[in-house]
Amino acid sequence: MTTRRDFIKKAFFGTTALSLAPTAFTGLSARGYSHVMGSNDRIRVAAIGVHARGAALAANFVKQRGCVITYVCDVDKRAAAKCAAAVEQLQGTRPIVVTDFRKALESKDVDAVFVATPDHWHALASLLAMQAGKEVYSEKPASYCPSEGEILIEAVKKYGRVYQIGTQRRSWPNVIEGIRAVKEGAIGNVHFGKAWYTNNRPPIGIGKETEVPAWLDWNLWQGPAPRRAFKDNIVHYNWHWFWHWGTGEALNNGTHMIDLLRWGMDLDYPTMVNAVGGRYFGNDDWETPDTQVINFDYDGKKSLSYEGRSCNGKMVEGNSVGVMFFGDKGSLLIAGNNGYSIFDMDNQVVKQQYGKISIDPRNLMNPAEALDAIHINNFFDAIRKGTALCADVKTGHVSTLLMQLGNISTRLGRTLYIDPLNGHILHDEEANAYWTREYQPGFEMKL
Repeated sequence: MTTRRDFIKKAFFGTTALSLAPTAFTGLSARGYSHVMGSNDRIRVAAIGVHARGAALAANFVKQRGCVITYVCDVDKRAAAKCAAAVEQLQGTRPIVVTDFRKALESKDVDAVFVATPDHWHALASLLAMQAGKEVYSEKPASYCPSEGEILIEAVKKYGRVYQIGTQRRSWPNVIEGIRAVKEGAIGNVHFGKAWYTNNRPPIGIGKETEVPAWLDWNLWQGPAPRRAFKDNIVHYNWHWFWHWGTGEALNNGTHMIDLLRWGMDLDYPTMVNAVGGRYFGNDDWETPDTQVINFDYDGKKSLSYEGRSCNGKMVEGNSVGVMFFGDKGSLLIAGNNGYSIFDMDNQVVKQQYGKISIDPRNLMNPAEALDAIHINNFFDAIRKGTALCADVKTGHVSTLLMQLGNISTRLGRTLYIDPLNGHILHDEEANAYWTREYQPGFEMKL
């Protein structure tokens, strides 16, 4: 049976030669040309979650050749309408707007989705999309809890779908070059990696139970999370800092950084995780750590460390976010931008390679559009041509899991011992209670 993805691949290769030749469309605008090339190999996308980061992704997706957004899905009617208008301006046609993204999954006019919902929805939305025969691009973290990541790995195998996680730095050219330098021995044997994220986030106050705003479907926003009353300091961003829906700064931003360390040092599951931290700044409803240090040991041979400071923005190595690899011949820095610096053992810079695109790692919506487009096109190439993904489901799961383990260690106040073969917690029943979550009936993760 020929699938829609098979059709897109055949159409892509059938039109490639034509697209390389002189064209009668040279008078078209960039916007128009990008969508003319969509009649055969066009990828039709449903945007799931379009407030802030999701709105930026929608604009980025639709700017790519052969992409059209056919559905905009959000439980916030205001965000959905605003995003649909922006998409219409960019692509010339208005997407269908729905509150419940599951309606979009029923449509034959959707080939792929991107998921930019709150964290507690990431895995379930991705799973439902794959079950509906759609390809998936998901923002990090891959999952809310470890069991969900394992289910996603099995779902990709079972349903044969393309799944890309949004750790976009895996596609940034100079970051790739820096990682290659680490792997090729530019700083010798690398035994330790440090990651960090800093910011100056304000307090979130004490929430009050109020009427649910008319523009919000609060029941659907909660989705797989057991129901709680609406409070006025949760939606839209502060949910990150509530354990019931969010995963804290460790997974909000730390996932990106620990992913770079794992990549450069060829590491997957550790043997031991130890973390400390808490809500140290402010007296409010914020529950997850605003200050946290997570250490990962790899059988006493290599180690990683993550430092997160949400409420003290003092930079490390002159950067608000980044990683440093330490080897026996030097060190290598990858900060929040598209580039790297190599230092010798006397701390002197011996090489630097940076891109020209300006990046703001603290931008909540769209820190690096042009570079992120490379990652999006890698996703499209995987659909059209079978190109290997830069950040597949296993990559997304392992990097997410490391930070989940760090949160579990922080919450319990003790060291976790880990099976290096699968990342599971050993001999700790209380810790393993965090491996999954309680689900609202009807929203369970089921293969």
